[in-house]
Amino acid sequence: MTTAFPQANTLFIRIWNFLSFRFRTQNPSKNPPFPSLSTVRSAAGEKMVDKKRKRGRKNSISATDETLEILDHQHPATSPSSASNPGISVPAAAAEPPVNSRASASRNRGRKKPRGSSPERRSSRLAELNGDCSAPVTADDDERVEPPPPPMPNWETVARVVPAMDAVVKVFCVHTEPNFSLPWQRKRQYSSSSSGFIIGGRRVLTNAHSVEHHTQVKVKKRGSDTKYLATVLAIGTECDIAMLTVSSDEFWEGLTPVEFGELPALQDAVTVVGYPIGGDTISVTSGVVSRMEILSYAHGSTELLGVQIDAAINSGNSGGPAFNDKGKSVGIAFQSLKHEDVENIGYIIPTPVIMHFIHDYEKNGEYTGFPILGVEWQKMENPDLRNSVGMGPDQKGVRIRRIEPTAPESNVLKPSDVILSFDGVNIANDGTVPFRHGERIGFSYLVSQKYTGDKALVKVLRNSEILEYNIKLATHKRLIPAHIKGKPPSYYIIAGFVFSAVSVPYLRSEYGKDYEFDAPVKLLDKLLHAMAESVDEQLVVVSQVLVADVNIGYEDIVNTQVLAFNGKPVKNLKRLADMVESCEDEYLQFDLDYQQIVVLKTKTAKVATPEILTTHCIPSAMSDDLRT
Repeated sequence: MTTAFPQANTLFIRIWNFLSFRFRTQNPSKNPPFPSLSTVRSAAGEKMVDKKRKRGRKNSISATDETLEILDHQHPATSPSSASNPGISVPAAAAEPPVNSRASASRNRGRKKPRGSSPERRSSRLAELNGDCSAPVTADDDERVEPPPPPMPNWETVARVVPAMDAVVKVFCVHTEPNFSLPWQRKRQYSSSSSGFIIGGRRVLTNAHSVEHHTQVKVKKRGSDTKYLATVLAIGTECDIAMLTVSSDEFWEGLTPVEFGELPALQDAVTVVGYPIGGDTISVTSGVVSRMEILSYAHGSTELLGVQIDAAINSGNSGGPAFNDKGKSVGIAFQSLKHEDVENIGYIIPTPVIMHFIHDYEKNGEYTGFPILGVEWQKMENPDLRNSVGMGPDQKGVRIRRIEPTAPESNVLKPSDVILSFDGVNIANDGTVPFRHGERIGFSYLVSQKYTGDKALVKVLRNSEILEYNIKLATHKRLIPAHIKGKPPSYYIIAGFVFSAVSVPYLRSEYGKDYEFDAPVKLLDKLLHAMAESVDEQLVVVSQVLVADVNIGYEDIVNTQVLAFNGKPVKNLKRLADMVESCEDEYLQFDLDYQQIVVLKTKTAKVATPEILTTHCIPSAMSDDLRT
C-alpha cells in the first residue's frame, strides 16, 4: 500500500502534523503529550518518509501550511490571531504558545516568516489562486467590497434564430358551442389554445377544430406578450383547415411567410413546431415520415391524403407546421393516434390538401369543399366476378354498388358499371392507382385533387362495352351531415314536443363521443348506409317531450324519427313546421318509427304551446332559419 499510494502517506503525514500542532497549542498541560508520528507510523512508512527527505524535499509542515491557505480562502477564519499563522484558527487564549511548551517552542524556533504573510499580500495570493477579481481585504478594513454584478447576457446573440419558427404563432380561441339538447340555448363558453403559422397575403393557417364555434380569436407572435384580434376568413371542415387574418399592421412587422415544400418521401425528416399543452414558449419535436395513405380525418369525417409521422403531436400542437430539413412546410399537425398498442403515431395534413384549400378560397372567395364521385364500389379481385361482367384478362377496375341520388353522375352512371379509369389513370382491381415510385394509393385521391364544379373523364365497362362520360363533380350530400358549419341547430316545438334535425354533432351531444355504440340502432343504420333522396332532405326526430297536461302519456318518447304527419311524409324540419302551422284538421297525428303514433287535438295543442314556452323560458317555438 505504501508503494502504490505514496500520495496517501504524504497526506496522512500532513494531517498528523497539523493535529499534533493543534493539540500541543491548545492543550499545553496535557500529559502524556500528543504522540509523535514516529511512534505510530509503520516501518514501511518511516522508510518512505526518510527516503523522500533525503531527496531534498521540504519539511512536510510547510506543505501543510500552503494547503490550509487554500482551504482557508474557502472557509475564512474569524479570529484575528490567525493572521500570523494563515489557515489555522485558534482561541484567543492560545494565540501565543506557552513558555513551558517545549514542542511548540521547538517548532517555532528558527522559522523564517513566510513570504507574503501580510494580510494584503496573502489576500492577493488567494485571489490569484481562486480567480477572485474582487478588491483585496486590507488590514484597516476587513469587510469585503462586493464586486459589481455581471452584465446580463444578450439572448438575441445567444439563441439561434430560425426564421421559419418566427412565423409560428399561438392561437387563442373562445368557443361557444350550441346546445343540441336545448337548441334554443348555447353551452357555457370555454377557451382553448392551439398553433398556427403565417403564409403569404397576411394570412394565418390553423386547424378548423381550433376555431370551431368561435366567439373570439386572438393570435400571439413568438417572443411577444401582445395578443392581436383575428378574423376567421374560411373554415374547411372536411380538410380540418382554417384561415385567419389580423387587421393590425403592427402584428405583421418583421414576419416572413412560411414557404411550402413538396410532398415528403418515406423516411424524410420532419420537425413539428407549435405550442403543445398550453405552453407559452415554442416546442419542437422531430421524426420521420413513416407512412402516406388515404386517411380518415376525425374532425371532417372524410377521407383525404394524410401523412403519418413518428414525431410527438400533443394537444395544442394542432395547426402548427411540420418543416422539412430545408425549413419549408410540408404539412399541418392535426391529429394523433392514442392507443395502448401504439406509440408516437401522429398525422399531418400534407401540402396537396393545404394548397387545395388555399386555391379554393382564392378561386371562389369562400371555401366550397372537396368533391366526391358519389358512388359506393366493390373490388374486382375475384376472377369469376370479372368474367361475369365481361372483363378481359387485361382489364381492371371496380364495380359500382350504389350511386348517391343527389350526385350529378347519377344521371349517367348505373349500378354494376365497372369504372376502368378516372381522368386517364387506370384503376386496379383493389381500387388503387399508381402514386409514386413503389407506392399506390386509393383512386379517391384523384377525385380530391379536383374542385367543386370541375369535370372529369370517367371510362366504364357496361355489358362488355366501354363507355366514356364527362361528368361534373360536386360535394357530398349526406342524410345525416357530419357538421352544421357553425350554424345554430334547428328546432320546432308544438305542445311540448321538441322536433330536431339529426346530425353527427347532435348524436355526439346526446350520446357522447361513443355515439357509434350508444345511439339507437336505427339511427346508426341511417347514419352509415342511408342516402338522401334530395338535396334538402333531413332526418327529423322527436328529441324530447317537455312535460305538460296536453302531452300526458308521451313523456318517454326520445330521439325517435318522425316518418309522416297526417299521412304526408316528412322530408325535412321546415316542411314539418309549415304543415303543422298551417294544419286545419281536428287532430295532429305524427307517425313515428317503431310503429308509434302521437295524436293531439289541433286547437288544444296550439293554445298550450305558448304557456309551455314560458314555463321553460324558451324565446320562440321555432329557430330563426325556419321562419324564412
